[in-house]
Amino acid sequence: MSDDQQPEEAESVDDSDSPLTEQPTLPPQKDSDASVDETTLPPRADGDVSGRDVDTVISAAPPATDWENVFTQRIADRHLGWMDIRSKLLHFSLINYAVPIDRLRPHIPEDRFEITPFQIGGQTCGLLSVVPFLDDDFHYARLAPYPKFRFAQTNHRVYVIDRATGEHGVWFFGTTLGSWMVYCARTLWRIPWHYAKYDIDCHYDPDAGRYSRYRFDIKSNWCSGTAELKDTGESMPLLEGFESLEQQKLVLTHPVEGFFYRLNGSLGTYSVWHEEIPLTTATGRDLYFSLYETLGILSRDEMAQPHSVLLCPETLFEVHLPPRRVR
Repeated sequence: MSDDQQPEEAESVDDSDSPLTEQPTLPPQKDSDASVDETTLPPRADGDVSGRDVDTVISAAPPATDWENVFTQRIADRHLGWMDIRSKLLHFSLINYAVPIDRLRPHIPEDRFEITPFQIGGQTCGLLSVVPFLDDDFHYARLAPYPKFRFAQTNHRVYVIDRATGEHGVWFFGTTLGSWMVYCARTLWRIPWHYAKYDIDCHYDPDAGRYSRYRFDIKSNWCSGTAELKDTGESMPLLEGFESLEQQKLVLTHPVEGFFYRLNGSLGTYSVWHEEIPLTTATGRDLYFSLYETLGILSRDEMAQPHSVLLCPETLFEVHLPPRRVR
């Protein structure tokens, strides 16, 4: 990757005309204690229009021995609808936390989804990922190739299995965007996107094959946070809780279907296509995301101890829109 593709970046990515007036919104919860319980986290491992009712049809999940073949099929199954978004993502990271499943259950509809279980540190845990990145050229690939927009984004998600299909996917708590477009999406599709202001200080050294600096600072009434990482430049290893790299690559880095509570409380979904993501490992220098204290999922100290951190300087994503309502 050349220097002109990855210039040294120290920027503020925001929409200064959009004040942070939104109050935090939480997903519907079951009756439970919202405080972080006494269960300790396992040790860190080494190393088409809104309102349209449609049924979500997903192919049945493969046997565990077929991870590699299904991954290949997902890459090959590329289709582009008239409203689909294409964007090059810069400074993409996966900050993963192993969380006792009981902490996650109140926030995910268990009648439809199973929290994917992982054996980590002698406990059965779920995996939660914080995914910050910079949309470099966000645009409608067919409907309106121009103009293109540049803004930061962070997804907050848990890995789940759809009980209706057996397919691995993710449950979104929500997303922050540093753009006025967040208000259009909320109004049209009622999806849980929230405005944020971002300051980004990232520099990728192509000669060294790693970041010399990586920091996102996020200010939002829904979820403020900081992600400062140290990149090792080393390729992603087999992480604790996974049986093989093929399984890990499919489940952790390549879920294509995401689900969420719409702003009116109904269930929604959208899907993505993306290429294989070449990831290196990193460690956390400064990690905090206010949402997880609010929900009683992680304490500040626990957020400093991720299960794993993975980085990629650039990758391509396509988002299939509009989101769909799920019955």
